[in-house]
Amino acid sequence: MTEKKKLYIKTYGCQMNVYDSERMAEVLGGADGYDQVDSPEAADMILLNTCHIREKAAEKIYSELGRYKPFKTANPDLKIGVAGCVAQAEGAEIMRRQPMVDLVVGPQTYHRLPEMMKQVDAGQKALDTDFPEEDKFDHLPDRPKPKRAPSAFLTVQEGCDKFCAFCVVPYTRGAEVSRAPDRIIREAQELVERGVREINLLGQNVNAYASDDWGLTRLIWALNDIDGLERIRFTTSHPNDMSDDLIAAHGECEKLMPYLHLPVQSGSDKVLKGMNRQHTAEQYIRTIERFRAARPDILISGDFIVGFPGEEDADFAATMDLIREVNYGQAYSFKYSARPGTPAAERAFVAADVANARLQELQALLTTQQRALQESMVGQEVQVLFEKAGRLEGQMIGKSQHLHAVHVLAPNQKIGDICRVGITNSETNSLGGELAIR
Repeated sequence: MTEKKKLYIKTYGCQMNVYDSERMAEVLGGADGYDQVDSPEAADMILLNTCHIREKAAEKIYSELGRYKPFKTANPDLKIGVAGCVAQAEGAEIMRRQPMVDLVVGPQTYHRLPEMMKQVDAGQKALDTDFPEEDKFDHLPDRPKPKRAPSAFLTVQEGCDKFCAFCVVPYTRGAEVSRAPDRIIREAQELVERGVREINLLGQNVNAYASDDWGLTRLIWALNDIDGLERIRFTTSHPNDMSDDLIAAHGECEKLMPYLHLPVQSGSDKVLKGMNRQHTAEQYIRTIERFRAARPDILISGDFIVGFPGEEDADFAATMDLIREVNYGQAYSFKYSARPGTPAAERAFVAADVANARLQELQALLTTQQRALQESMVGQEVQVLFEKAGRLEGQMIGKSQHLHAVHVLAPNQKIGDICRVGITNSETNSLGGELAIR
């Protein structure tokens, strides 16, 4: 029997890229395909699944490709590919700057990878960064049946129609498209059959999901009926697409976890207008209040951009005020970085030292809030889905319903179990606990 070739995938960026990497590995698998490995040194093919959100993303990919040049020299049969949003944005430029790259594929065309690999195996370069009319999900293979980790990502919506002034997603992922609900439900059922107990629904604007007369709330209630699926999450949402029924579901659907990631980016209406966010700080705050009324224990997470063009001291102060009012349990914050081709890239930047100082001040406040919330969990009981074994003998690590990492001594438990845990201590990025006994 011929030994299968080896595929190494390195994934950058968001959870959707994690999902896409899984699907690309499946597309390239099969009887005559590739087995996935954890090291590029052992690979017959290296595939970088890239993200274009942050500054100098493309340069980092070129630097990473440079690291693989000795591998290509030692093994001329090694194939190297670039996928994802940098591939979509850079296209043929990647092959021009790095001639050793054999294949470039965008995030909407990776279902064509088998045909592209035939070109590569024939000694040709393969490039496909189209936005095809056909739905890639119609052409992806059925997911394999081997048992897998108890928590999984499931893409339900892609693309974005919002055109925030700082963001490249509409240009790299295209317009908003939602998958058919029956196919999502079938894929969720297959994941549960493989041992998955928690599903995180993904989309660039996941709460904009719309397929026929289905919205995200109806989809969540349909998934709620799947036996064996115990937890449902979704990310990332936009404040302008938050419906009454979705808010209400957080208080009514037991499987929908009390966690909401809702980016705001700024607390200044002037900056929000410059960002083309199309909502105000007050509207955002009122939305959070409605979620907390529906589900008082919900943990709120957000995104912030500091130093956006035109941001003045008063605008930054407004952002800090919003953070104090909302009180975040988790958040992601970044200094503004210009993305070529976006409207904001043409505007005057905030001085780097000013932006750096603001970012440090903002992150200090967010860290204080996160630590305070974690410390408030001590003495409480949470439900933990165990996802992996810890470093210590008998230790298990998992996630609470609020997405906190929790470690506990539980030698008789196994991956995939959901157990009641009493929280005993708070650490920098995790909680410690003991199995609750009644």
